[in-house]
Amino acid sequence: MRSEKVDEHLQEKLKDPYFRELHELEDQKLQIVKQIVGYRIKYKLNQRQLAKKAGVTQQHISKIENGEFSNIATLEKVLLLTGYTVKMRAVRLSPAVMSGIRRVFGRRTKTAA
Repeated sequence: MRSEKVDEHLQEKLKDPYFRELHELEDQKLQIVKQIVGYRIKYKLNQRQLAKKAGVTQQHISKIENGEFSNIATLEKVLLLTGYTVKMRAVRLSPAVMSGIRRVFGRRTKTAA
């Protein structure tokens, strides 16, 4: 029953275009993290060993596995090792989504003032 309430709440939140875009981004990040952790498990590597193989620090591996992708070049090094790569592209949002996002930003600006 409790998970049903969470699902209902999430469905309600996903109606907000700004929230939906951020949610989709977090889902994509989760898939990348799963790939990297899965690679470590498959090859019985700890973070330090994976970091050494990828030429990065253990701290970078920890940050990536926690969903912090602040350094795309480092993320790329780790993904290349696992057989993947980073593919980035800017995608134009529809006018309806942009309108919703502007409304959200407008609310935040007024609340912050």
